[in-house]
Amino acid sequence: MSNTVSAQGEPNLSAVPPSSRFTALADLREIVHDLVSHRELLLQLTLRDIRVRYKQAVMGVAWAILMPMLIVTAGVVVRLALSRAGGGVTLNDVAGTALKAVPWSFFVGSIGFAVVSLSGNMNLVGKVYFPREVLPLSSMLAQCFDSAISLGVVSVLLVVTGSVSLTGLVWLPFLLLGIVTFTAAMCLLLSCANLFLRDVKYLVQIMLTFGIFFTPVFFDAGMGGPKFATLLMLNPLAPFLEGLRLAVIEGHNLLSPIATVAASGVETIIWQPWYLVYGFGAAAVLLTASAVLFHRLEFLFAEYL
Repeated sequence: MSNTVSAQGEPNLSAVPPSSRFTALADLREIVHDLVSHRELLLQLTLRDIRVRYKQAVMGVAWAILMPMLIVTAGVVVRLALSRAGGGVTLNDVAGTALKAVPWSFFVGSIGFAVVSLSGNMNLVGKVYFPREVLPLSSMLAQCFDSAISLGVVSVLLVVTGSVSLTGLVWLPFLLLGIVTFTAAMCLLLSCANLFLRDVKYLVQIMLTFGIFFTPVFFDAGMGGPKFATLLMLNPLAPFLEGLRLAVIEGHNLLSPIATVAASGVETIIWQPWYLVYGFGAAAVLLTASAVLFHRLEFLFAEYL
């Protein structure tokens, strides 16, 4: 709220028109205006986070590749264990796991850093006024740097092994946008929640540790049967990850449904276009709600530091 700040640097609530206080649309306009006005601060905080991560890191950018490699290795082990019950592990299976490991690592890394971004910057939050949204968002943008490196390495490997469908790359920007949107929403929501309830960061660690088993990273949505596939897609991140595999690796048009028939004769719908609609809708609604909630509570942040 750059136009409603007191001489002491704190927001002047009495100067805020009632329509701006209680209208979500007005809040969103103000959030966008403040972020654009403080874009240089957002950039500097992002660069600061990147420098801090790599300043004394012996492995350097190799850290950006390590997490996806570990996820792929674990995914291959899981698939090999499952293959004993039938089927096998193909090159496309490994390629799909490698591709999905990058956005999952991005999501986990962004949430991990963002959830403590407010409580870890007490001096800034308590003394200087600026849109507090830049703190969790800068943590997410810094993670984009790591993920860009990982995605570049995975892309080269997919091209070398011939596991990429050029026609499916059309969907890549849209799917990545959905992942970033959902991640930004969770960063804002959880960083705000952790400021008021400090136990949140511990709950987040638990959820991120076990969340991979409820997200199609190690496995594909159709591997657990029709009911499991439907329940799995209720996770807003699942349609984007599964969409990446189907579009980029399998070359499937995501506007068309996919059904498979198991050995038992049961037909399993592993993809429907409405999954993607649901994912984008859930991400957009959650981002809007999180941004408005964050914006309306940020005047209380200094009291809880």
